[in-house]
Amino acid sequence: MAKEPMRVLVTGAAGQIGYALVPMIARGVMLGTDQPVILHMLDIPPAAEALNGVKMELVDAAFPLLKGVVATTDVVEACTGVNVAVMVGGFPRKEGMERKDVMSKNVSIYKAQASALEAHAAPNCKVLVVANPANTNALILKEFAPSIPERNVTCLTRLDHNRALGQISERLNVQVSDVKNVIIWGNHSSTQYPDVNHATVKTSSGEKPVCELVADDAWLNGEFITTVQQRGAAIIKARKLSSALSAASSACDHIRDWVLGTPEGTFVSMGVYSDGSYGVPAGLIYSFPVTCSGGEWKIVQGLPIDEFSRKKMDATAQELSEEKALAYSCLE
Repeated sequence: MAKEPMRVLVTGAAGQIGYALVPMIARGVMLGTDQPVILHMLDIPPAAEALNGVKMELVDAAFPLLKGVVATTDVVEACTGVNVAVMVGGFPRKEGMERKDVMSKNVSIYKAQASALEAHAAPNCKVLVVANPANTNALILKEFAPSIPERNVTCLTRLDHNRALGQISERLNVQVSDVKNVIIWGNHSSTQYPDVNHATVKTSSGEKPVCELVADDAWLNGEFITTVQQRGAAIIKARKLSSALSAASSACDHIRDWVLGTPEGTFVSMGVYSDGSYGVPAGLIYSFPVTCSGGEWKIVQGLPIDEFSRKKMDATAQELSEEKALAYSCLE
């Protein structure tokens, strides 16, 4: 029997990431090739015409799984009945703007969108925040959508996770699909900590630790970390535009694993509400290693943490605590 369509909201849908993301969702990359979808696309009024153009292209692509498109500038219409919400829209930092200015703009956007999701989304709606500052935007959304379970509000660090996998696969000249269990700890910012201490590579003689195969601690603790941390800036420098294709692809990966489950023995990175695991302060949205099953995520417990890692994890937690304080001050 055919499945009931799932309603997927993409905010900022006329933007670069949205334009890359909506065809992936319509093709079944996010929710599976047997799952029909109805796309809800939201953008601001100045982008209404461009948004309609995206809708026209979706119609023209004749995706078999796409059972309807809602393209709107009305937040209530956009949020009504959605099962999955991918929050791509946000206020970007512009030249000369202080961090607090960006934060206050995003606090007001996420407060309004949270209220609409709270009132109109389907029960148990899963939310993924992509717009930066992603962790703190997700925290604001959680605050103003109290009936959405805190476990259902996440932010995107899968892009950083995938970047880390890509760097290791290039360094070792192996298939990226043979590398697993890298971890992104903390904030989706330049303080994040890409950790390969628990990562492995599939070889002809079984799984081997990444650290053993790379055999270069100076690279792993230096250039590798900074490359992943600064990758977004490097792409802006090269393209003159921010990451869109890779951000869209990793958003699909994040939701797909959350809804359909992670492979046995594999963990992925998700920005989730901290319960105090690994000494991270509770009440932050922090990136942890997780496994997913039955539509739920679970933090991987009991991984040994060395002193180098501890310092990096604490530094990014400190930044998130400061961001949280700044965001809350914008609410006053």
